[in-house]
This record gives sequence, structure tokens and C-alpha cells, in this order.
Amino acid sequence: MSIFTYHLVKTSYFSALKVILFPPKTINNTGLIHMECMTTMRLGSAIWSRSRIFNKQVAVFAQWENEASINKFLIENKFGHVLSKGWHTRLTFLRQWGKINQFKIPHNPIELEPSNAPVVAITIARMKLFEIPRFIHWGRPVEKLVRDHPGTTFSLASIRLPRTISTFSVWKSEKEMTDMVLGRSNVHAPKRHIHAMKERDRKDFHMEFTTLRFKPLSEYGEWNGRTHLIPNL
Repeated sequence: MSIFTYHLVKTSYFSALKVILFPPKTINNTGLIHMECMTTMRLGSAIWSRSRIFNKQVAVFAQWENEASINKFLIENKFGHVLSKGWHTRLTFLRQWGKINQFKIPHNPIELEPSNAPVVAITIARMKLFEIPRFIHWGRPVEKLVRDHPGTTFSLASIRLPRTISTFSVWKSEKEMTDMVLGRSNVHAPKRHIHAMKERDRKDFHMEFTTLRFKPLSEYGEWNGRTHLIPNL
């Protein structure tokens, strides 16, 4: 069974730009199935904030054949050595909505046991360029909903211009995450996610879009001075 990882690391502007333009290739890295390299941004940040364009905080989402492939990459690959200085979590797949190419997503969903265990949610969108203003209008309220939700312990977004946008969020439990999705949370304007999904169904923002749910297996390192971003792990 394949394994997924999500990495966060601060590096130089040059190193960040290099990996965005020339991400590691599967042909050169045994066991790597696919890797998305982006720069981070704060959920709900202003449209013209610097973080929405480019910065030196790199987020990487990758799929591997096994953990041995991850360890080998972090030790032997030049960019892997950079990633090893940051934070990352290793994940096993639970469920998918939508579809994304390049990753090899398992076909059979797995239920999380127990239901109060922490879960990680990752979204990836390939935008239709002319739909980006509509997406920002409907998406920023959802970003703020996830960012401020009492059920999350950590969340952020990432971007690779011109059309890839992703989110990463850690939830205390599957129930709190699904309550947010269904508009059942006891928060201000709880139906922001539902409204955005209805607008997407009316006229899609994306060329491709998927939401992936994972069971976290382990985490390593620290991010902005924080460790143990995933509770009860």
C-alpha cells in the first residue's frame, strides 16, 4: 500500500523558486509516485498579500510506494535534505471526493476507527484561469471558516502559479470535519462551505478538483516553533 506525506519547510527564495519550477521527478527518485511543490499562504489572507503570490515557505504533498522510499529521498536527494530540516507527517489514505491526475489514489475507501481519531484533509484544485476571481469570492469565506474552526488544530493553504491551489487541515476528529462540511458546526455562518459547493455545482471553478481524507501515521520535526500539530498521535 502506498503512503502519502505532507511537508513544510522554510528555505531561501532561490531554493523555493527552483523547486517550484523544477520539482523532483519520479524517474530520478525510486519509489516516488508524484510530488506537488507549492509555497504556503495563510487561509483567508488578503487577495493581494505577498503569500498568495510567492514566498520562501514551501509545502510539498507527495505519494510514495513505501516508507523506505521516503527515508531514502530525505537522506540522499538534495531537496530531500532540505525537507528533512522542516516538518512533515506521513499519511494513509481513507477517502476521496472528486478526481486528480498524476496521483494513484486507491479505489476502495477505508473507514476511520475510532471516529474521534484525528484526520487530515487535503484539497488540490487546478483552476480555470478565468474563474479565479469567482473562486476567490466564494473560497475566501470557506478558508476563514476552516482557519477559525475550533475543530482544527492546524491549517494552511498553498499555491503554485498559475493554476494550482491546495489546502491542508488537521482536525481533532472526523465528526468535527464532516460537521463543517455539512454546515452543522456551532460557529458563525456555518453554511459557508455548502454555499461555495452549490456555486461550484452551478458553474465549476476547476479543471480538476479533489478532496482527500487521511489517517495520520506519524509526524516529524517542527513548524514555526510548534511540534505535535496532530493531536493524540
